[in-house]
Amino acid sequence: MRIRTIAVILTAAVGLGLLTGRFVLPARSTAADAVASPSGTPSTGAKPADGPVTDRNLLTPDAFGLSQRVHVRDRFGDGRYANAACAGEKTLSQTLGGPGAHFRGFVTIENTDPDDPTLAVDLKDQVAREVAADAGTATLAQNFAERLLLEEVPCQTEPAGHWVYGPTRTITVAPGVTASWMGTYGGDLNTTGAAPRGKEPCGGIAVLRSGSHYGVLEVGACLDTAAMTRIVRTAVTRL
Repeated sequence: MRIRTIAVILTAAVGLGLLTGRFVLPARSTAADAVASPSGTPSTGAKPADGPVTDRNLLTPDAFGLSQRVHVRDRFGDGRYANAACAGEKTLSQTLGGPGAHFRGFVTIENTDPDDPTLAVDLKDQVAREVAADAGTATLAQNFAERLLLEEVPCQTEPAGHWVYGPTRTITVAPGVTASWMGTYGGDLNTTGAAPRGKEPCGGIAVLRSGSHYGVLEVGACLDTAAMTRIVRTAVTRL
């Protein structure tokens, strides 16, 4: 990862870097998708989380709305948590310290990396990957989320021809329940060193926070803006 000097002021929660292998939705999403999730998760009325992260705090395959069968692979512990091109080859504990986290991979094949079952051997088979943990307090969770987001910001600027993240978008479901996400744009769309205007992303990355819980969601499926908004909203509401 090249060295950059970053000056970013977070007045609020500002808002998968995969190069190939996108999953295409069976139909184009609509604006209505940004309001409610396919599983009926409400867009308002969510309460900030408190206590340990459990299975019910994580996404399920049906949330993605894909036509392919999606397998879930879970583990608990430490490991790489985000796009290494931005965050570097670091583990969550190396970045933030603290106990282990829940890792959940969404893949289209049953065989995965023997060293980390939440990762597909081939990137094209990775639908998404979610990492979530309890920071113990809401203040610490906010601090962790801001630090994790800042690690991804450098990939909003890349040389022309290299994949790039788009501008940060913020979703606020309720006080203390927020998410920030950036869409992924292929190198063929990056002609100026930044994401193109007026073009749809193909998946992306989100940093989530709900009360004392925080998480990272990388989406390799080719979700557009409306679909990414929907899935990120669903993820942070469940968190």
